[in-house]
Amino acid sequence: MLKYLVMQALDAIADPTRRKILELLFQGEMGAGEIAGHFDISAAAISQHLKVLKECNLIQVRVDGQRRIHSLDYKGWKEIQDWIDRAKTFWEGRLDLLEKELRANKMRKGRR
Repeated sequence: MLKYLVMQALDAIADPTRRKILELLFQGEMGAGEIAGHFDISAAAISQHLKVLKECNLIQVRVDGQRRIHSLDYKGWKEIQDWIDRAKTFWEGRLDLLEKELRANKMRKGRR
């Protein structure tokens, strides 16, 4: 399930509007109307983007009277970072082996 949520989050981040929303929230929490004010699309469309970001744990929402206040959700970002760290470890190990093999191959060719 965790892997699915990470892939869903990465897919969500691929959308430029959602990335801009996240960039806004990097500066601090904001109400939905305040977020919508930064875009030339409808508030309903922004609401849908916020829903996607919330469903994959990239943002969280708290109610303050009539307002919905959005902020980044550490949990989702931590899951992405953990996945990236695992992928990095995997590829670094493979690339180290490749480099070692290429150097050994170069040495063998140099002896001929």
